[in-house]
Amino acid sequence: MKLAAVFSGGKDSTFSVYKSMKEGHEIKYLITISPKRADSYMFHVPDIGWTHLQAEAMGIEQIFKEVSGEKEIEVEELKDVFSSIKSEVNGIVSGAIASSYQKSRIDRICAELGLKSVAPIWGVDQEKYVRELLENGFKSIFTGVAAEGLDKEWLGRELDNDAIGKLVELHEKYGINVAGEGGEYESFVLDSPIFKKRVVINDAERVWDDKGKNGYLLIKDAALKNK
Repeated sequence: MKLAAVFSGGKDSTFSVYKSMKEGHEIKYLITISPKRADSYMFHVPDIGWTHLQAEAMGIEQIFKEVSGEKEIEVEELKDVFSSIKSEVNGIVSGAIASSYQKSRIDRICAELGLKSVAPIWGVDQEKYVRELLENGFKSIFTGVAAEGLDKEWLGRELDNDAIGKLVELHEKYGINVAGEGGEYESFVLDSPIFKKRVVINDAERVWDDKGKNGYLLIKDAALKNK
């Protein structure tokens, strides 16, 4: 099929593109949504402006759309984007794992527009999945954290086996989702098997809210480098 993918630059949307391509589908567009509100229910926020490097690394055309970030209104704004390309694609890929809020709305939009909703990692075992990322050559970093046990030092940290081991411990202690599906953390992919070049971060700043015990990595400068 010819597909468009909802793409945030994080591990889940990137891995869903990878899985879809491995299954023989063509990814015609990457749809990147930038919400005006940081508390968007639907969309990833940290460092969304740097996704153009990832799109270039994959050689896939990107559609970048700013939306209100208002609950439910942003869903209709997403539908407008899907509608604009429905004659060119057969379906939409999303990186939903366990969030029925996100998946149910994408499913509904697709049904209304006559598109197939494709969710390659829906319902996966979360620990097995994050380990599969490493096994398949994905290099990701944490760009946002908002959960008990995840402090400022996690921002910019690589999602590697040590990090996964700690996430499993935090799951057992506090019940957090190992894959971050509950909003515990956000990620940004620096390299993957479908990247022709890798993303290198030249300058970044940790922005931390001591009161809220959450923060994000503000990428100030990044570039593509040969592998």
